[in-house]
Amino acid sequence: MNQLDTKKIAFITGGNRGIGLETARQLGQIGIFPVIGARSAAAGKEAVAILKREGIEADSLEFDLSSKPHQQKVYDYFAARTGQLDILINNAGVYLEGEPSVVDLYSTSTVPENVLRDTLEANFLAPVALTQKLLPLLRKSPAGRIVNLSSILASLTLHSDPQSPIYGSVAVAYNTSKTALNSYTVHLAKELRDSTVKINSAHPGWVQTSMGGRVAPMNVVDGAKTSVRLATLPADGPNGGFFHLGETLPW
Repeated sequence: MNQLDTKKIAFITGGNRGIGLETARQLGQIGIFPVIGARSAAAGKEAVAILKREGIEADSLEFDLSSKPHQQKVYDYFAARTGQLDILINNAGVYLEGEPSVVDLYSTSTVPENVLRDTLEANFLAPVALTQKLLPLLRKSPAGRIVNLSSILASLTLHSDPQSPIYGSVAVAYNTSKTALNSYTVHLAKELRDSTVKINSAHPGWVQTSMGGRVAPMNVVDGAKTSVRLATLPADGPNGGFFHLGETLPW
């Protein structure tokens, strides 16, 4: 019997490095088969090799967020091999406005249109398109789970509070893209409320990755924990929430 006949299976975009790879690792450690989406086929294969050396079986797919053919290829892969998908983690994203808390390239009034467009495409439009493509397969799972990697920087409540720790963040393209993704989480959760599929937004924390930058205080092990928790929620778990390490965050 193929191992995919007996294991839950997860697709993790941007799963070849950073939080994505650590998420694949932690899912693999609890018996879930991770399939890594990576922009480079070689990078995906290297990530699979890393996990295999640790005793974790995995697979990878070449996946560019903005590519409709790649989205179809992902659908065809799971439809052919398992007929369903248990977990989708929309992990891949971009930050095009410098280095968090170190270098701000633009102010809110000067951020270029192309930065806004490229950020919204990668962090909002592409994950929504992929989710819509894969949702029929997630509905076939007895416990489908969707995790949208958001950020505390998406919180309009905290951005509106001069006393909050994120009040000074000026990355309007990134922040807005994650706010939009949170909005999609809420709306899709409402549609899925009577199904076996749950969707939630995760704030991984400010993590030491190529995106998070050099002064980030968290390591990737802790940064992956929120995604893993939301990917493995029980039937009575939350739907349509925004979480960090078990704590609910304000919209």
